[in-house]
Amino acid sequence: MSLTLTNPSDVHAPLGLYSHTVSVPEGTELLFISGQLGVRPDGSTPTSIEEQADQVFSNIVALLRAHGLGPTDLIKLTTFMVAGHDGDAVRAARLKHLGSHRPASTAVFVSQLVDPAWFVEVDAIASKRRSVAAERAA
Repeated sequence: MSLTLTNPSDVHAPLGLYSHTVSVPEGTELLFISGQLGVRPDGSTPTSIEEQADQVFSNIVALLRAHGLGPTDLIKLTTFMVAGHDGDAVRAARLKHLGSHRPASTAVFVSQLVDPAWFVEVDAIASKRRSVAAERAA
């Protein structure tokens, strides 16, 4: 499926790893991914921002894979980081797992997440082209 990532010349260039807009083709289903934390499959939480950020994006990629999707199907990310922690660690993990793909994105520093042991949370929206059978049924 082909997403259209747009950065018009009459708006400033993106200031980070994102595109100003992303549009999806007709006949596309949306997948909404709840906020993912740096929690491992066994329920443990790493103690560093680097490990948590890596786990967050690993979780997102695993959820995409469960739906037959990959990182380039992401159309929007919202990142919440606890103030005082290094955003560079989150950017590095994002680059590791998403590569050069630049979905629309928002990043916000917050005072705390629900559990004080958590330093970063990311929710996402991805798109999936409907199958021909699903389009006929719709």
